[in-house]
Formats: sequence, C-alpha cells, structure tokens
Amino acid sequence: MAIDVYKEWLGIPEGPRPPDHYQLLRLVQFEDDTDKIRKNYKKLNGHVRKYASGQYSNQSQSLLNELAKAMLCLTDEELKQEYDRGMGRVIDDRDEHGRRPLTSYLMDEKLITPDQAKDAKNHADRTGLSVRDAVVQLKMVDQETAARAFASEVGRSYVDLVDLTPENDALDLVPKTVVRRHNCFPLFVDESAVVVACVDEPDMELEQEIQLRFHKPIRPVIASGKAINQAIATHYAPGMRKEIEPPKSSTKTKSKTTAKEKVQVEELSEDEKAQRKQLGIVFICWCFIVPALLDTFVLWDRAWRFVLPKFMESAPYVATVLFGIPLAIMIYFTHVKQKK
Repeated sequence: MAIDVYKEWLGIPEGPRPPDHYQLLRLVQFEDDTDKIRKNYKKLNGHVRKYASGQYSNQSQSLLNELAKAMLCLTDEELKQEYDRGMGRVIDDRDEHGRRPLTSYLMDEKLITPDQAKDAKNHADRTGLSVRDAVVQLKMVDQETAARAFASEVGRSYVDLVDLTPENDALDLVPKTVVRRHNCFPLFVDESAVVVACVDEPDMELEQEIQLRFHKPIRPVIASGKAINQAIATHYAPGMRKEIEPPKSSTKTKSKTTAKEKVQVEELSEDEKAQRKQLGIVFICWCFIVPALLDTFVLWDRAWRFVLPKFMESAPYVATVLFGIPLAIMIYFTHVKQKK
C-alpha cells in the first residue's frame, strides 16, 4: 500500500499532490522571510532523513529533493517572483518613484512571459539598448505596444499620431532640424503648455527650446518612433512649413547686455590702461637688456666676431638692433602710447 508521505511525514492535509512550495515547507502562502524559509527547510529536512535508511528510503530521498528545490526557488528573488505570479500573486514591483517597469505592463496584458521579460533585460544589458527597444528588436511586441508600455512606466499619456491633426502654428514655430534632432513632434498649444509627442522623456535642451519659442513649458506625451518619423515626413515635407525664427526679443536683450558689459569694461579701463603702460615700460627695458646680454656673453664669441668688420668690434650689439629695438617700438605703440 502506497504511503502519502506529505500527510504522514509532513502533516499536510489531503489535497493537490504534490503540494505547492509553501505547503511543502509548512509556510504561509507568499512568505517572504528567507530566514524563516531556510529554517523550516532545515527542520523538515532533518525530520525526513529519519526515514532514509528504512523501507521508505526511496520515498525519503525523493521528498528531500522536493524540499530542496522548493527552498532554492523561494530564496531566489527572481524565481520566487515568477513562481508567485504563477500562483496569482500581484507583485508590487514599483521603484522609488512609484513606477513599474514596462515589462510588468506587458506581462499584465499577457503579451510576454516572465522568461521573455528576463531575456529582454539581459539583451538590453548586453547591447546597451533600452528594455523598450530590446522587446521590439527581439520581436516580442511591436513599436506601438512598446511605446504604450513605456508611457505607463514613466506616467505619461500615450498618443496615436494617426488620430491627431497637429496645429500649423505649433509646427511653424518648431523647425524640422529641431524635431529631427530631438525625435519629437509638436501637436498643439493649450492655455498652459505646448503638447509635444516624444519617443523618450524630453531633455533639458528640448524643454528650453520650447520655452524660448512659445514662452510656455512643454507637456510631453509618448508616441512610437515610427509614428513620429511618419508624422515628420508628412507635415514637414519640402515647401510645407514656413519656419519661424525664435523671438527677436531674446537677441535684443542679449545685445543690450553685451553693450552694457562693454560700458562697464570701459569704466574700469583707466586703471587697466595705467597697469598696461607700466608693464609696457618694463617690457621695453627688457627688450634692450636681454639682447645686449646675448650679444656680449653668447653671440660675440660664437658669431659676431667672425662676421663683423673690425670697426664694429667695439659695439657688437647686432641682436639688440635687429630684434630688441623693433620689439621695443612695437610695445611702445601697443602698451605705452594709448589713445585718449
């Protein structure tokens, strides 16, 4: 007669066989305390080993293996999450910002399995892609589905650009070079912000660009890269847009600021001119001293006494004449003699 080892040895009531990992290890369902899991495993392991040498040695060994597999599964974070999901547990996998990864949304919709989610993350790590691009590249989902999941991850609205007609005023104010560079597409302007479809979260440069052109902040919404490229090709075709430059007021303001800075420099330039003149006088002195020393102690014995006529031996200051005097004149006009 076969023995029910789960009931006789572990005290598990009659029911599904084999029992789930939590019943097998005599734990409450979805227990997360790994220390308690290991403690129960160790206790049950020692109890089952009592039957290892008797007539039930085979049953004992089989049950010991089941206990070990259950313990290893429930003490591995990823394996446990996958196992718990399979048992109907809702996993709170939000990060510190309260966001869930896009793979969780795809799993909720039964579009990918936990194994596929793990494969996508590994592929993203190996290739440097985002997880969203990885699930598309691995052909798990299409771009639109991945974009919807990404919008849920970052807490943004998702838009299907096929269903929207953008405003010409918004399109004219954002040139094609900007939308291409940032992979975005302006939609319309409301009372408080400019709605712009983006593939990713907008960076600071795009936010500043929109603020400069519209004098309003950006309100990003998420769309797929494919949809944005198609919208750009349709609405920014050659000759369609009369691109408007950023407001001139910013340029005028900059010009005024520059002029103001120049005035401030001129107000402070009198002291600078005095210092510049003093330095010029010092440089002029050195223009005579250094070449004269070179002529006397270096160049005379090595050059000048072989090439100069006898009557010039008493004044062999060739370097001073050729280099020192012209340099001193130049410094005089640039540093000492200044316009009033």
